[in-house]
Amino acid sequence: MTVSRNKVALVTGASRGIGAAIAERLAKDGFTVVINYSGNAAPAEELAQAIERKGGKALTAKADVSDAEAVRRMFDAAEAAFGGVDVLVNNAGIMMLSSIADADDANFDRQINVNLKGTFNTLREAGKRLRDGGRIVNFSTSVVGTKLETYGVYVATKAAVEMLTAIMSKEMRGRNITVNAVAPGPTATGLFLNGKSDELVARLAKMNPLERLGMPDDIAAAVSFLVGPDGAWINGQVLRANGGMV
Repeated sequence: MTVSRNKVALVTGASRGIGAAIAERLAKDGFTVVINYSGNAAPAEELAQAIERKGGKALTAKADVSDAEAVRRMFDAAEAAFGGVDVLVNNAGIMMLSSIADADDANFDRQINVNLKGTFNTLREAGKRLRDGGRIVNFSTSVVGTKLETYGVYVATKAAVEMLTAIMSKEMRGRNITVNAVAPGPTATGLFLNGKSDELVARLAKMNPLERLGMPDDIAAAVSFLVGPDGAWINGQVLRANGGMV
């Protein structure tokens, strides 16, 4: 799939893992990519350089999505550099696992601030500033379906994101902007694999009938579909990209 070279995609949390795979895929598809990161600039800059070497166009943008003013500045920077934003991919998120009984206030507040308020902050800007005909892809999780223990607070934030997705898809009426969510299952990223035994990883991989972990490129392909011409009629939906786990 290719798009016009003047289409701009802003991907949050894009310096590594699934976000980096999405940025690379959308650059390959022909989008100019804004690579958002919140901490270490080096991976984001390396990714931007790799995209440029392959003939794509990329810009890095530091912003903590939980900070509304930082999000506004990020959109300002994208508009100043490229004239506007056509696609928002809300990939940034954190996961802090514990039972509900053991979750402390810092655990709860941090996940709410990044996963829910962060998504709200970018959606609010996109609702005012995304160019007509644009696309928004939020990120949920397939654990909304599996309801696994210790994921309570994390999944609560993602269930809320699914509701924001459905309602905003209706609020964009008349602007030809679609709003959808992707809900990955277990995906082979450094963040996911870190601290897990080989036995646990193998067990999680067997949970779906395709009997493997998802790869970042699998998730990027789902995003590519939703923001490309073939995804134009999909709106207000949650696409569970999990190999059939749930």
